Amino acid sequence: MPLSPDEYRAPLARAVLHASEWLDSLPTRPVKPREGIDELESAFSGDLPEHPSDPAEVVDELARLAEPGLMAIGSGRFFGWVMGGTLPAALASDWLVSAWDQNNGLRFATPATVAIEERAGAWIVDLLGLPASSAVGFTTGGTMANFVGLASGRGAVLEAAGWNVNRDGLTGAPRVTVLVGAEVHSSVELALRYLGLGEPTRVAADEQGRIRPDALASALASVDGPVIVALQAGNLHSGAFDPMRECIRMAHEHGAWVHVDGAFGLWAAASPRWAEALDGLGEADSWATDAHKTLNVPYDCGVAVVARPGALQAAFTAHTSYFIRDDAGIPDPMDKVPELSRRARGVPVWAALRSLGRSGTIALVERLAASARTLADGLSELPGVEVLNDVVFTQISLAFGSDDRTRAVTQALIADGAVWMSGSTWAGRDVLRVSVSNWSTDADEIAVSIAAVARAMAAADARR
Repeated sequence: MPLSPDEYRAPLARAVLHASEWLDSLPTRPVKPREGIDELESAFSGDLPEHPSDPAEVVDELARLAEPGLMAIGSGRFFGWVMGGTLPAALASDWLVSAWDQNNGLRFATPATVAIEERAGAWIVDLLGLPASSAVGFTTGGTMANFVGLASGRGAVLEAAGWNVNRDGLTGAPRVTVLVGAEVHSSVELALRYLGLGEPTRVAADEQGRIRPDALASALASVDGPVIVALQAGNLHSGAFDPMRECIRMAHEHGAWVHVDGAFGLWAAASPRWAEALDGLGEADSWATDAHKTLNVPYDCGVAVVARPGALQAAFTAHTSYFIRDDAGIPDPMDKVPELSRRARGVPVWAALRSLGRSGTIALVERLAASARTLADGLSELPGVEVLNDVVFTQISLAFGSDDRTRAVTQALIADGAVWMSGSTWAGRDVLRVSVSNWSTDADEIAVSIAAVARAMAAADARR
């Protein structure tokens, strides 16, 4: 028997209640989950029931069983892995996306959500100072946004070398050399593996992880054949930006496609404060970023921008008789990303930008960077704490003396649970890495976080 619309009301009401309780708890709850994967697998270990269950009761059960294993990623005290929070308008609009349940592949079939995404894409291009004619696709995240830009570049540079990769594949093709900075993010390397391009050639970087133009010039001079250069807007550990204008000019002189991985740092281009650091950014050929990081929309949402729409469409357009194409001949959303079928993940981007406006978006980006600076200053006043990077955006890398002590402080901080900062290695040292990405982080939470690090230091020393 088909469901009636009334049957949605009770489970949705329960979902609103549980979601509200969760959001209400974020300012005060510990960030770390109370229970680990073993306990959660046990909680969800029952056999599939033989008979149907009441939907509202299922929602209640789900919330009850899951709650102890939830990480408070939306907390202003969460600083791990460059994960943002969720702006109110973006969260509410994401609920509508699920309720509308539009398959956002074709303009003809889902005109409302496609129109919303197209406007969101235009706003992003405008905010970041990218070419107005660029095509924008919404992906699952930065990895696939990098995949989109690099796939477009792969086809373009091979076409320039007289090879049609769509028709002939990669077997027998001229080798595409991909040049990256020494501190390239793994998502770029992963995308290159997906594309069959193999390991990139690493180019020397400076002490902040920025690719060195002189080293890039030497690398370009040694390459014979198609080239892609992948630059970085926002180093994972330092937040630093590659020197865009000089590197892009050199790359283009060698006929290279230039892609910019800007998972969190590309949003700095919205603010005049980073105009000098990102000078020339708009001269690249493709860019990748995440909206679920700096812009604070719900997971998942990456953004791929390609300056040459034809190269993007050549890489991703699919043809089959049952697709109903818009008579205007404008590319469909599925012509810009790897998926034919997907949710309308660009709708929360529209809602976030619509609620913030231009000034609010700039203020958000600048506030995150200012919070990182305040947090770094406060932490540097603790005895024995080293801030290893120039805090130019939202990233902080800390050391506490020896690698052993840094690891011990990191473990104690995670065990404490009041805040979440993640361990890493950078410049040959173990570090505690801090990513300020949540719109709700305020002065009180910064103070709590500094106090938590101080407790972790004391706890680590007490165990030695």
